[in-house]
Amino acid sequence: MEQAMELRRPTILIVDDEKTNIDVLVNLLNGEFRTIIAKNAEQALKRLGSKEEQADLILLDILMPEMDGYELCRRIKNNILTKNIPIMFITALSMVEDEVRGFEMGAVDYITKPFIAPIVLARVRTHIELKLKRDLCEALAMEDGLTGIPNRRRFDEFLEFQWNAIQRRKNPLSLMLIDVDFFKRYNDNYGHGEGDDCLRKVARALKGAVPRAMDFVARYGGEEFACVLPDTDAEGSVAVAKRLVNAVAALQIPHEFSEAASHISISIGVSTITPPVWGDASHLIETADLALYKSKASGRNRVSSIACEKPQC
Repeated sequence: MEQAMELRRPTILIVDDEKTNIDVLVNLLNGEFRTIIAKNAEQALKRLGSKEEQADLILLDILMPEMDGYELCRRIKNNILTKNIPIMFITALSMVEDEVRGFEMGAVDYITKPFIAPIVLARVRTHIELKLKRDLCEALAMEDGLTGIPNRRRFDEFLEFQWNAIQRRKNPLSLMLIDVDFFKRYNDNYGHGEGDDCLRKVARALKGAVPRAMDFVARYGGEEFACVLPDTDAEGSVAVAKRLVNAVAALQIPHEFSEAASHISISIGVSTITPPVWGDASHLIETADLALYKSKASGRNRVSSIACEKPQC
């Protein structure tokens, strides 16, 4: 993991509405870093939402049309997917109160224009180095050691964030609980080494089958996995769940001791809630668990869905 981080070329997102400023920064940084550009806040948010263009550092102007840098900074820091990206303000605003506000918003640095290129480059290098080290520490704390996907701790954090966020977005939230069918029999008969390899393959298949960057797959525990689908209704989540079932079946891992299929298969329970919400995220988990039980009781290797409604939850 550490070696992969070292080989990856760090990416810097430059957000500025002035072409001259962008050109200067690109020429300064491109020899050492990969740069991507956004000419306004809307473009920046779109870039940050892309799985292919994850930034390691953001150089952000404050004075921009429609949405200024302060508001963009606030939105970035309020999003669990982007909150840990360090932000350096590079701006013409030179008053002390502007700088104080920048740091209060969560920026790691504040540079006033006109800037001195070598100093900017030195500060960028420092913040990139710190970011990559933090990424490594966080990955080790939040990653499942066997499968390499997020662990239960990271799942709990992500689900809690999404539960709180859907009230503002007014969009549905779906959760899948996923169980590898008759996995104990697989472990007992093929050995724990084969069992571990099976779980790794299943994890990769699940992660590769979710359609969007915001969709989240984690190891829930043992042979159980979980998938959180923000902004996804019941119909959409069931469609994704069937895709996951097919993805695992396509692995064609033989399992002659299963009563569900001749190969490794999964059962999925899906729960969807639509705002307004109540209580806490445990309601969604409990309902998904009921749906998973329904899949198992119906023969496994299938998807069952239950709406998380207030009288039931």
